[in-house]
Amino acid sequence: MAVHTRDNSDGWSTEDSLEELVLLSRTAGVEVVGTITQNLPRPSQQHYIGQGKLQHLSSLKSTTPYDVVIFDTELSPMQQKNLSESLKVKVIDRTTLILDIFAKRARTKEGQLQVEMAQLTYLLPRLAGQWKHLERLGGGIGTRGPGETQMESDRRLIKKRINTIKRELEAIEKHRLLYRDRRKKADLPVVALVGYTNAGKSTLFNALTHANVFVQDKLFATLDPTTRRFRLSDNNYVLLTDTVGFIQKLPTTLVAAFSATLEELEDASLILQVVDISNAHAAEQNQTVEQVLKELKLDAKPRILVLNKVDLFSKEKGEIEDLTGKLRNPNKGNVRSTVIISAAKNWGLEKLSGEISRVLNDQDSKTKPPQESATGVFE
Repeated sequence: MAVHTRDNSDGWSTEDSLEELVLLSRTAGVEVVGTITQNLPRPSQQHYIGQGKLQHLSSLKSTTPYDVVIFDTELSPMQQKNLSESLKVKVIDRTTLILDIFAKRARTKEGQLQVEMAQLTYLLPRLAGQWKHLERLGGGIGTRGPGETQMESDRRLIKKRINTIKRELEAIEKHRLLYRDRRKKADLPVVALVGYTNAGKSTLFNALTHANVFVQDKLFATLDPTTRRFRLSDNNYVLLTDTVGFIQKLPTTLVAAFSATLEELEDASLILQVVDISNAHAAEQNQTVEQVLKELKLDAKPRILVLNKVDLFSKEKGEIEDLTGKLRNPNKGNVRSTVIISAAKNWGLEKLSGEISRVLNDQDSKTKPPQESATGVFE
């Protein structure tokens, strides 16, 4: 059962956000049997939702059996504990769901460590809910029994494991720094792919570099960054890097865990911002990417807006141009070019390669106002 409370401050409608929660749930292997929403001026501190909606959700078990409830937000430890006790089922939030998907998708040692650290960081303040039998002992002096000792022991073990992971990640980071130094000596510019999850970044990466990065029509199909050498249409080489996809309400623990990996973007001379133009929420997804880039202090990087999946776009050319204008406007000063492609069909890739060459070869791009050009498969 998926639950969403109305909050459109991020530009996403209730229906859109709930639809994405359903897609995330299915990606995690969950069968969604129903969804509910509630409009509240502010969440309840005890249960997040109101008492009436809580009773309604509980009564639904008789007509629509469910054993997991997923909230489209991050619940506090107390809210999660109270909801689970009231509903007598497992209750998880959006953060837990995304962490679970990341855990399944991580392939490299570094990715697995980053996800584990994010999971442990998220779990640490929620340990109290794992020892509910303590409540039977009451409070105050004389209640420090075996359960509380175990909880404190678990806290120490988790903190110890987090510190161990940090040391392992620091060792990996040193290795990456050596690699980055060698890369700089090779004097090859870095071009980084960024975009909303499932925008087609990995498909584009494979099409350009002839790599064999895992591709699937699911959210977060690939997590671990991959770098390959790519020859442009002018026969010059660049290093093309594929990065993890972004998503709205990306858990802060994950942003922190993947900050080292995303530091690879700092070396990028150019960002290819990939947008799934066939998605009805393309504008909202693009805005989410803009926000994450701003949080990472990468929003000033020059970029090419790559409008992908045009083969699935069912509207007319004029409407594509209208959408293109909307997508460019938020950061028009940094968008040096816009290219319309289909990575799956290999449409527009030569033009994209040419635009990458043009932008990289523009020696005056830092001192002169960017001259934006738009090109695509409809010319």
